[in-house]
Amino acid sequence: MIRRPPTIICYICGREYGTKSIAIHEPQCLKKWHNENNLLPKELRRSEPKKPEVRTITAKGFYDLDALNEAAWTSALSQLVPCNICGRTFLPDRLIVHQRS
Repeated sequence: MIRRPPTIICYICGREYGTKSIAIHEPQCLKKWHNENNLLPKELRRSEPKKPEVRTITAKGFYDLDALNEAAWTSALSQLVPCNICGRTFLPDRLIVHQRS
């Protein structure tokens, strides 16, 4: 059986990154989020996503990656905006495209 290396979900975009790469990715992702958020109309702008605080440590002294990933995924999903017509959720820039059709 082949084991996958452990990954951590980004709390901003919801993608998976390696345990070493996430520290490089998060500041860049947050900067990209700010740039995209500033381009949106005022009514679709969102508040900055907050990094979830998960301090669950297992008996072996490691962070519980499952709890950390679950909190990060929930945070990423909270960034989605529902359509006022059909109720589906989208990223704000995609919501504009969806509402045109």
